[in-house]
Amino acid sequence: MMINIYKIIAIIGLISIIIGTFMISLSGRTKRKYIYPLLLIGGVGLLIYSIYINDLIFIILQTAYILIVIYDIIKLKK
Repeated sequence: MMINIYKIIAIIGLISIIIGTFMISLSGRTKRKYIYPLLLIGGVGLLIYSIYINDLIFIILQTAYILIVIYDIIKLKK
């Protein structure tokens, strides 16, 4: 039994978001410039999977999540 590539992408996305969120909880120890790329990778991975499973609510959620992370990255660079 072979795992679907989209499920692998979703798993990578999920793990990225979990690690990024955990790193945020560590507060001052970790710089946010390392956290946001993880969150962005996670959001994109889950967006790809949500498009694959054709779940409109999840697609909207992930798109909003990605836009928020991009906004935070831009804000961080200023």
